[in-house]
Amino acid sequence: MKLTGREKWLLFWEGIITIGILVLLDWSVLTIIDQVVHTNESFQIGIFEIKSGLSFGPEDLRIWSYQWLGILIIGGLDLWVLIWRLVRRYRALQMDHILSELHYIAAGNFKHHISFKLNNNLQEIIDSVNAMVDAQIRAREDELAIERSKDEMITNISHDLRTPLTSIIGYLGLVENEYDKLTPELVQKYTHTAYAKATQMKSLVEELFEFAQMQQLDLRLNFEKINLSELLKQLSASFELEAQHKNLSIVTASIPDDIIIDADPDKIARLFMNLIQNALKYGTNATYIKLVSRLEKNFVEVRVINDGKKIPAEAVEHIFDRFYRVEGSRSTKTGGTGLGLAIALGVVEGHNGSIYATSDDSKTEFIVQVPIIQRSMEKLNAK
Repeated sequence: MKLTGREKWLLFWEGIITIGILVLLDWSVLTIIDQVVHTNESFQIGIFEIKSGLSFGPEDLRIWSYQWLGILIIGGLDLWVLIWRLVRRYRALQMDHILSELHYIAAGNFKHHISFKLNNNLQEIIDSVNAMVDAQIRAREDELAIERSKDEMITNISHDLRTPLTSIIGYLGLVENEYDKLTPELVQKYTHTAYAKATQMKSLVEELFEFAQMQQLDLRLNFEKINLSELLKQLSASFELEAQHKNLSIVTASIPDDIIIDADPDKIARLFMNLIQNALKYGTNATYIKLVSRLEKNFVEVRVINDGKKIPAEAVEHIFDRFYRVEGSRSTKTGGTGLGLAIALGVVEGHNGSIYATSDDSKTEFIVQVPIIQRSMEKLNAK
């Protein structure tokens, strides 16, 4: 930190004034001591004996004047006081610089960092302020990212709702306006298509609602003891017919045979339903889907594996983002809304676990890890 010219003069005059005050104080003290000694014979005798006992050097020199001894002692104290005052004033000037920087930041310059370094405990204040600025910058960036995400989400929702809604209005409009010209077969075809599109809209709205629930900060899950191994078997059985239509097998394996965990039954079932549906929709040319669960020390790991087409490496990083589709378009030809894996991520986080994906030319895996015992259950058992 560099001092301004004005601050250097303040520091200089601080030293001059301090020296002046100390000289006057020293003169007064020495005068008082001199008067006390000259008016008290016992003091004089005592001082003479002390001087006689103090000798140094090869010629046995003695300090013959107590005034010089006093000046030496008082001079050392004066030097200490002078240094203390100058250091104190210098630190006060440093604090003024810090306050000036804080006022500048408070005026709206929230990206400003305090650039100078200090060799004292005031550096902790500077480090704290800079850390606060960095936190503010990150918070602002996160806020902007959230705003952009909200805008993108509204755009995507509008697109996904508008597409089937346009079809519904179009086909029902044909039936409404040209009913007399249409054959029963065409009426049935148009109404069936409108119904299918309405069902698609209903599915999207339900997933949007479930996704919104997963994003709530005060989300409450109803944890209870469940047999995860049995749940995965039931889910694989429910998707067996759809898997056969796609010419692939769906199997489960559990080590040990029964794995008991704390979980919300509905949410954990939705988690693995979404992962299975994702494998069915996007596992191009797959021949199998495997659900492999393994009990570890404090958590259970479940792998949903298929041998379909490899997911590009750049897509794996974003696969759990809401509305993200690997094919890179807003097309719903696969029947997906782009929320399935985002919902899966929300469920896993609600269970204090983690989820990630890996993919290569031989297989694609979604790995889920959740604690065996949830903290809320531990609190309940403690009561």
